[in-house]
Amino acid sequence: MSPAPVIPTDSRTPHWRAWLLLAPMVAWLVLFVVVPTAILLVYSFCERDEVGRVLFSFTLENYRRVADPVYLRIFLRSIGYAGLTTIICIVVGYPVAYCIGRAREDWRQRLLLLVMVPFWTSFLIRTYAWITILKQEGLLNGFVQQLSPTAKPFDLLYTPTAVVIGLVYAYLPFMILPIYGSVEKLDGALIEAAHDLGAGPLRVFSSVIIPLTMPGIAAGTLLVFVPAVGMFAITDLMGGARVPLIGNVIQNQFLQARDWPFGAALGAVFMGLFALTYWIMLKLGAHSEDSVA
Repeated sequence: MSPAPVIPTDSRTPHWRAWLLLAPMVAWLVLFVVVPTAILLVYSFCERDEVGRVLFSFTLENYRRVADPVYLRIFLRSIGYAGLTTIICIVVGYPVAYCIGRAREDWRQRLLLLVMVPFWTSFLIRTYAWITILKQEGLLNGFVQQLSPTAKPFDLLYTPTAVVIGLVYAYLPFMILPIYGSVEKLDGALIEAAHDLGAGPLRVFSSVIIPLTMPGIAAGTLLVFVPAVGMFAITDLMGGARVPLIGNVIQNQFLQARDWPFGAALGAVFMGLFALTYWIMLKLGAHSEDSVA
C-alpha cells in the first residue's frame, strides 16, 4: 500500500481569515475596555473648575488626594471587607463545589442549576429580599421570636454584618463555579495513589486536592475580591450609607460632587489594585501546579 501523498503547505500563507474571525472581539475590547480605560486615565490627570467642568491641564493633585489618610482608610476598609467576603466564600463555596464536582453525572447538572437559580432574578430584588429578612420587623426576627417569645428583637440591617452578608450572597456563585471547574477535572487516580502511599484524609486534601484545584480558587478569588472592593449598591441598600467603601466614594465623586478627575484617579488606583490581585493569583496558581508536579 503506497503512502498517502504529502500536501505541501506554505508557511507564508496570511492569517487574515483568523484575524477576520477575531475582529468582532477585538473591536469590542477596544471600544468598551481600552477606550474607556484611556479616557479614565486622561481624566485622572486633569483638573475641574468651580462648576465641575473638566479642564485638560496636567496635574498630579488628584493622586495626592488619593494618598490622603481619609481615603486610605476607606481603601483599607474596602480591602478588608472584600477580603473577609472572599474568605467566607471560599470556606462556604469550596465544599459545595467539591460535592458538585464529585457527584454522579446525572446529579451535577441539577446541583449546578440550584447554584445558577439566583441569577434568574434581578440583583436589586434579591437585595431587597435580604432587607426584608434582616430588618427589625423582618422574617429573621419573627422566626427567633416564634422560638423564644421573650427574646428581644435585633436589627442587623444597616450594619457591617449586613454588608458582609449581602456581599457573600451576591458573589458566592462566582466562587463556586470556578472551583467546580477545577474539581471536575480532578484526576481521581492521584487521590487513590496518595491514599495507597499512606497519606491520611487531611494530608491528601492539603497536599493533593488543594494544589490541584488552586487554579479554580485563584479564579474565584479574582472574581469575588475585585468586584467586592468596588461594590456600592449593597453598601448603600444594606449598609444605609453608614459603611462607605471605595465604590461609594467613586460614585459620589462622579454623580454628587461632580469631581470627575478625582473620581477617575480613584478608579485608576482601583484598576491598579485589580492588576496586583490578578498577578498574585497567577503566581499562586503557578506555584501550586509546580509543587504538585
